[in-house]
Amino acid sequence: MADGIFEGLKVIDCASWIAGPAAATILSDFGAEVIKIEPPGLGDPWRALSPVPGKVTDYWWQLTARNKRSLAIDLKHPEGLGVLHRLLGSTDVFITNFPLPVRERLKIAAADLLAINPRLVYGSITAYGEAGDEADRTGFDATAYRARTGLMDMVRATAETEPSRSMPGMGDHPTATALYAAIVTALYRRERTGQGGVAQTSLLQNGLWANGCFVQNRLFGEHVGHRPPRTEAPSALANHYRCSDGRWFLMALHNEPRQLAGFLKAIEAEHLAEDPRFATPPARRANAKALTAILGEIFARRDLAAWRPLLEQAGVTFGAVFSVNEAADDRQAREIGALVPFADGAGLTVSSPFHIDGASKVAAIRAPAIGQHSEMVLRDAGYSADEVARLTTLGVLQK
Repeated sequence: MADGIFEGLKVIDCASWIAGPAAATILSDFGAEVIKIEPPGLGDPWRALSPVPGKVTDYWWQLTARNKRSLAIDLKHPEGLGVLHRLLGSTDVFITNFPLPVRERLKIAAADLLAINPRLVYGSITAYGEAGDEADRTGFDATAYRARTGLMDMVRATAETEPSRSMPGMGDHPTATALYAAIVTALYRRERTGQGGVAQTSLLQNGLWANGCFVQNRLFGEHVGHRPPRTEAPSALANHYRCSDGRWFLMALHNEPRQLAGFLKAIEAEHLAEDPRFATPPARRANAKALTAILGEIFARRDLAAWRPLLEQAGVTFGAVFSVNEAADDRQAREIGALVPFADGAGLTVSSPFHIDGASKVAAIRAPAIGQHSEMVLRDAGYSADEVARLTTLGVLQK
């Protein structure tokens, strides 16, 4: 693996599903050595979920387990826990999202591990935080990040529309980025003080942060109702429209004094500026429903390909509503390094969402099979071949 900012940083990913492991993936993108601890047998349950009906695939696993070495070991067995303790002596970061009672039973709670290595940064993700009556509750991003925080309620077409279903990882990946930030902050503190400690976040807290604008309204005593449908949006100039080919785009014309004249000229509707209903910003807001209907009729006359250059030339900020298929083929995403190839050249993966000037990310290595590196990891930690064989015979280790 190529050198990176975190070359020499040793990380244990003792988490499951998405949020915890994805934080370790970001560290790995910048050169950290990540050991993925999984239970023998089926391993991380995230492996088993297939995004393609009828196919056995590991596409999602490739995203959050790239660059890692898999150590399949039974932490419920005293010998397995002993292996973890031995590894902790040279570990910088330990990441887990196990429920708090499970950590206590396995003896991998923060207090247990920091007693072994006080310089350790203990990265922790929970559903609802580590205090209060619900600290022990389990949850996924769909339940704790979206449903609990008002996001699912607010992001729907009308108040009568059913709450929207979330996409896998929609809240997990932003939460993983928050945990990464917490871990790096704790590592900076360790550089100054020599002490490790707990760096923690939760799905609930990140969901509230994502919905922070409306939550802040409520915190000041305002009643927050459902968002109106697009036909009754407060601004016709910050709305989405359908073209003649069925394609949608979202327009965000917020600087009306500077942009409105050019926009109306581009869509051949300069006469609207003379209409008393739309002559001033307050009038346009008061008559947004009527203006939305008029613009809807105009945009329905041409396809998206025809409207795109006209809006661009007019300096209008807008974005076509892409399908996932289009997003995955987006040339711009590849040029900025958002989609990068695996080191073996077979396919692409989604890279972590930021860059550091002068530092290159490591080439993405495909995700490991269960226990693929078990023996290698233990031998690197000083275990003899006989010790590895004994642990394997006991069923503690899978390789």
